[in-house]
Amino acid sequence: MDLQFLAKTPLFSGITPEEIGQMLECLAGKEQSYGRDQVIFHAGDTTDRLGLVLSGAVNIERDDFWGSRTLLSRVEPGQVFAETYACVPGEPMLVNAVAAERTNVLLLDMKRALSGGQPGCSWNSRLIRNLLAASAQKNLILSRRIMHTSAKTIRGRLLSYLSAEADRQGSCSIDIPFNRQQLADYLSVDRSALSAELGKMQKDGILSFRKNHFMLSEEGGDRNLP
Repeated sequence: MDLQFLAKTPLFSGITPEEIGQMLECLAGKEQSYGRDQVIFHAGDTTDRLGLVLSGAVNIERDDFWGSRTLLSRVEPGQVFAETYACVPGEPMLVNAVAAERTNVLLLDMKRALSGGQPGCSWNSRLIRNLLAASAQKNLILSRRIMHTSAKTIRGRLLSYLSAEADRQGSCSIDIPFNRQQLADYLSVDRSALSAELGKMQKDGILSFRKNHFMLSEEGGDRNLP
C-alpha cells in the first residue's frame, strides 16, 4: 500500500503516513482489484465499507425498471464512494458502483470509525472531519450534474457541461472522462441524438472534437443557441 499516496488524498488529509498505517489496521483496510465493467457494489446491497479509488476509476450508475442507465458521477483516484451507505448501516444502495477500467480500490470498515475507533486511535476525529468534507464535495458534484441536466435541449446540456469543464481545466482545449455513451448517460439524453447535436455544433463553429478531446471556440457567440 502506497501510504504517501494515501496521505495526499482528501480522506487522509492531515494524517501522517505512519498514522495511516495504523488506521488501515484498525479499519480492516483491504485492497481489491476489479476488471473493466465489474460491479463493485450492486444496487440493493448494504455495506459498512467505503471505497477509495487507488487507480483506475469507478462509475456510479443507476438502472431503471426498463434497463435504462443513468451515469451519476465518476470517481477518480484519491476519491471515495459508497461513503453515505457505509455510514448508514443497513441502508440498501440505490446505485451501482462499477469499475470504468482496470481499477484498484481500498475498502475501509467505517463501522469501526463511527464507533469511535480502537483504543489509542487519536486520528479518528480527523478521519470523520475529512469524511464530512468529502461528502460535501460529492454533493457539489451531484449539484453540478443537476445543473447540467436542467437545460431543456441537448445543446444546452452540452454547453453547460463543456463550459464548466473548460472553467475547471482553465482552458478551451479540454479532455473529458466519458466516451459518447457515458456522456449521453451522464446528461440523460439519447446517444444518437447527442452525437448528431455534436456534429451540428461543430458545423456551427462552436467546437471541434476528436473522441473525448474538445476544443471550444471563443467565437461561437450567438451560435450557442439551439
